[in-house]
Amino acid sequence: MGVLYDYFAAPSDEDAATAITEGPKHRFPTVETKSLDPMVVMGQLEQLLTGRDYDDIGEDPRWGGDIALEHDGEVLVISVTDGLRDGLAAGGDFGAVAVRWAEAEELEGFDPVVLADVLQQLAALAVGAKERGERLYCWACV
Repeated sequence: MGVLYDYFAAPSDEDAATAITEGPKHRFPTVETKSLDPMVVMGQLEQLLTGRDYDDIGEDPRWGGDIALEHDGEVLVISVTDGLRDGLAAGGDFGAVAVRWAEAEELEGFDPVVLADVLQQLAALAVGAKERGERLYCWACV
């Protein structure tokens, strides 16, 4: 079994932390994914969307910041950078981005068409978050 990663929008870190026990799906706007980790894979996506250097992304305090943790780290809520939110919200040719993103070693075997669909869902989440003044988070369950 792989790790489940649900990306969601919330008004604050405190609100996001409330998703730790049962997940965000019924509390916040959510996109369910599998194998798209919020740090490496989403850092690569942010780099593709924004042109921001991956090392700079890794130094962002919101890159994988621990918001809530349970069961010795088997369930956690992690912050996602505003750069990724803004890059997704800006739109663009997600089909082309998905093809480039699928070339990442961590995404070997992923179909770019499936990734493009996930990008569209994440973009809609990001647009809504920006409109409401919210940030993005990831709920992860091992």
